[in-house]
Amino acid sequence: MSTTSTKQPVLSIKNITKSFTEDSKTLKVLDGITADITEEFVAILGPSGCGKTTLLRIIAGLEKPDSGEIILHSKNARIGFIFQFPTLLPWMTVLENIALPLRVNGMSWNEAKDKARKYLSLVGLQSFEDFYPRELSGGMRQRVNIARALAVEPVILLMDEPFSNLDPLTAESLRSEVIDLWLWGVTSVRTILMVTHSVDEAIFMADRLLILTARPAKIAGIIEVNLPRPRDRRSEEFQKLEDKVYELISA
Repeated sequence: MSTTSTKQPVLSIKNITKSFTEDSKTLKVLDGITADITEEFVAILGPSGCGKTTLLRIIAGLEKPDSGEIILHSKNARIGFIFQFPTLLPWMTVLENIALPLRVNGMSWNEAKDKARKYLSLVGLQSFEDFYPRELSGGMRQRVNIARALAVEPVILLMDEPFSNLDPLTAESLRSEVIDLWLWGVTSVRTILMVTHSVDEAIFMADRLLILTARPAKIAGIIEVNLPRPRDRRSEEFQKLEDKVYELISA
């Protein structure tokens, strides 16, 4: 196990620390997190409340660390973020929701909608562009959420438990679709970081597993997932990896 890769990093996490203070009480959440992330799929695992989502938000620039830094090794490396719950505007149609971030970035509505249609098609919802979020199932709303994140053409895609609120069949379908979109190279995404509580999900999807300790979180270890895709959850190799992850999380 190591905390670095021999490949050229896309982003570097350098000695990140973070504490939260409330009612004169200080809670240290992250304690010196360091790792290099390349063109790969990394799953972030750890005990509940250890700061996984906080780390993801710091990488996205939504939170500031107390110390340390996030280094993007390309000036044009856009970051997309898929939240745990779909954050769609209820008064806008599906197409308008996807086009909105593009419009905010200076694109005309016509251009934004054309690009939005491309990504709506990639997630299989091209016939739902005039629907409103309330008219969609939970899985369809999360597909729209994914399309909106992809439409800004990020190099790095961050996902915070994106499948945890879906029924098992829908979640399994979306996991495979996200993997396929990434592996086929039909989007701009080169690197994915996903926070998850599911060891099974992490091993099924990721190239490497970044395991955090209990709070204040340090890196317990980084595990390479050298299993061919599509992965067989019933294989002996898959089961051995699960055991190794649980050992690190419970240590």
